[in-house]
Amino acid sequence: MPIRRRGPRWHYRFTIAGQEYAGSTELPATEANRKAAERFERAQRDLAKQGRLTEARKDFATAAGEFVAWCRDVEYRQKPSTAERIRVSFASLVDFLGDMPVVSIGAGDIERYKIHRIQINAVKDVTLRHDLHALSLFFQYAEKMRWREDNPVRQVSIPSDADAVRMNPPTAEEEEAYFEAAFKVIDRSGRRNLYDVAKVIRQQGCRPAEIMSARKSDLDASSGTWAIPGGKSRAARRTLYLTPEVLEILSARLPNAGPWLFPSERYSERYVTKLNNSHDRACREATATLKAKLEKAGRPQEAKDAGVSFVLYDLRHAFGTYHATVLKTDPFTLAAMMGHANLRTIMRYVHPDQQQHKEAMQRYAAAMQQGKLRRVK
Repeated sequence: MPIRRRGPRWHYRFTIAGQEYAGSTELPATEANRKAAERFERAQRDLAKQGRLTEARKDFATAAGEFVAWCRDVEYRQKPSTAERIRVSFASLVDFLGDMPVVSIGAGDIERYKIHRIQINAVKDVTLRHDLHALSLFFQYAEKMRWREDNPVRQVSIPSDADAVRMNPPTAEEEEAYFEAAFKVIDRSGRRNLYDVAKVIRQQGCRPAEIMSARKSDLDASSGTWAIPGGKSRAARRTLYLTPEVLEILSARLPNAGPWLFPSERYSERYVTKLNNSHDRACREATATLKAKLEKAGRPQEAKDAGVSFVLYDLRHAFGTYHATVLKTDPFTLAAMMGHANLRTIMRYVHPDQQQHKEAMQRYAAAMQQGKLRRVK
């Protein structure tokens, strides 16, 4: 038998070239763990043939620590926001899979993790999607390191883009209250990082990370342009024509020390990577302001239900929505402005309402009456 029960654990034993190998899988000796224990034994056997037996004993928590460090210091050293997102996902993954040997983790374990995240942690699809993509990257890394020979995430369904995307663009009233609150948030260096980043997102449609990682050399104040050197895809590399307000905001940052337009408050050689605490505080203050304004305007029920709650990225959605539905910017130009590689992605950023649907049909009917469209007989 490749595996057998010894006490409370599954153990393995096999012989290769006259040498016997035996040990514990560290898995409880239950039928539910039988297949995982057999996978462990097979991996032990394969590694023994290569003279690398001890590597199969690496537990997920230890391996995850090495992977997260590799993401931070090597693979995504130029994209700290991506490395940070992976680190956040691995906090829950390590909590759930921590003491399991890397080689014994199967699709069933990942499905149980999904159930745990959805039912116990009550996360949204977008969060689960990030977790599973991070875990898939881990197993690709594990294959390179020869900790195991496959990627079990490929056997698991991941929420699609359509299910995972989260959009909650603020209303005009919410925006006004938010920017009023954000303007009051000043760091110890006297900079309004939150207000400036939010304004640039709203007026230029950039990704938050594109703004915070911008270098002074990317800005050409004389021509009013800003070159974004790259990002998620080839289309992310583009040159933006700045609004007067954004040009003023970015130009005012040129005297800052160092190469960055948004230098870190703590580390001069780095740039700002997140503004979560400042943003959350501004949302709370904006909610209080909006409630008071609605109460004063005699709209008590709206005041009761009012709340300013969105993520910075939603201002990018607001930019896309305004251009598509109000300014009627053509989708090809809008995709180029927002740094998208295909037009399908643009559909995530536009949110036409029923009134706009009605107006479109009214224009269509008027065109038919004027004989501009050929009637189908």
